[in-house]
Amino acid sequence: MTAIRVGWREWAALPALGLPRLRAKVDTGARSSALHVERHWRFVDGGMPWVGFALLPRAHADEVEAAAAIADERMVTDSGGHRTLRVFVHTTLRLAGIEREIEMNLADRCGMRFPLLLGRTALADTFMVDPAGSFLHRRRRPRRPPGTPHPD
Repeated sequence: MTAIRVGWREWAALPALGLPRLRAKVDTGARSSALHVERHWRFVDGGMPWVGFALLPRAHADEVEAAAAIADERMVTDSGGHRTLRVFVHTTLRLAGIEREIEMNLADRCGMRFPLLLGRTALADTFMVDPAGSFLHRRRRPRRPPGTPHPD
């Protein structure tokens, strides 16, 4: 399979979490992917540990709550060298028209410009990063049939 070219930043979706559009920074220097959450809480469902979390998908957007089964908890070192224990979940990533399962951690990315960081494990074997490219896969508007008036 030929790798799909993506830019250093893209629009991505996490449909299983109800997040249809997020600004994502594509970062091959990061091993794991991270999603910014405002807060998170733990609960048990079906005898398994789950995490609920709340986030603001975009500036001036309403808060969204989601939940996922906890896949793991590991120490993660951020770009500033700080180590924190983070919760990891599995979810579906939609990027450049491709859907695939990824693992990502929930983090406090407050102050970061992108709520979603896509690390190299989420990109492996499918995507090739063009560091000069930016938003190469914009969200497309549905096409109107010929003669259909423009909705105002």
